[in-house]
Amino acid sequence: MAVPLKERIIIIKGAGEMATGIAVRLYRSHFRRILMLETASPLAVRRRVSFCEAIHESSVTVEGIEAVRVVNESEIHAAWNAGIIAVREDPSAESVTSCRPDVLIDAILAKRNCGTAITDAPLVVALGPGFRAGEECHFVVETNRGHDLGRLIISGSAEADTGVPGSIGGYTKERVLRAVCGGVFMSERLIGEPARKGELVGVIGSSPVYAPIDGVLRGLIRPGSQVTAGLKIGDIDPRGEPGYCNTISEKARALGGAVLEAILSVYNR
Repeated sequence: MAVPLKERIIIIKGAGEMATGIAVRLYRSHFRRILMLETASPLAVRRRVSFCEAIHESSVTVEGIEAVRVVNESEIHAAWNAGIIAVREDPSAESVTSCRPDVLIDAILAKRNCGTAITDAPLVVALGPGFRAGEECHFVVETNRGHDLGRLIISGSAEADTGVPGSIGGYTKERVLRAVCGGVFMSERLIGEPARKGELVGVIGSSPVYAPIDGVLRGLIRPGSQVTAGLKIGDIDPRGEPGYCNTISEKARALGGAVLEAILSVYNR
């Protein structure tokens, strides 16, 4: 007897903003066996819409959908039985072997393959550059903003990383806060607060980090995080709408739709 769609086991490598957008879209499509794998210290910027916060907070809710931190297979199944997404600290992805997923989604967005193989699951989907469809995975999802965002690639690779953030309110690189040096980032600012150009947002050691433009702090890396020079540590939204800080972006929704298409194209026959 065929396994019902909602009981297919789905593992998502990564639990940041884009991975969370995928998980939310799958959950709303009634997939109920979702396990997300993360590192011990996730570096998500848009923390209000990232299930990786469950690593720190035990439980987190994004757009009404809950995810909880789990430590073993018993807790994974308990979360699933309760209709909750499971998030596990598993940077080496050992859960792929123990849980034997029907679908593996690499949503780390590292711009390179960190260890995903096409043999990891009957269906392997990878996001962004660093993968070749048909070799390391079955599908690649285009992540570059523009005409092809969310396109499923069945042969070849996604577009190369441009290094330029997507435009919001006419700003690209200008809206992103980056670490001016390596060290521990500290801040008393809150996501959703207004920020003015030149205002202090935080410090890395004794080095200040200032807001580059006016807007709202749409995202900010968790204070106390160890960062490296050049790392993205914050995001200012020039549109000035605090409500956007609590909802998944159009890009994350597009990527979630692409992954849903890939799953249904294989399992909904």
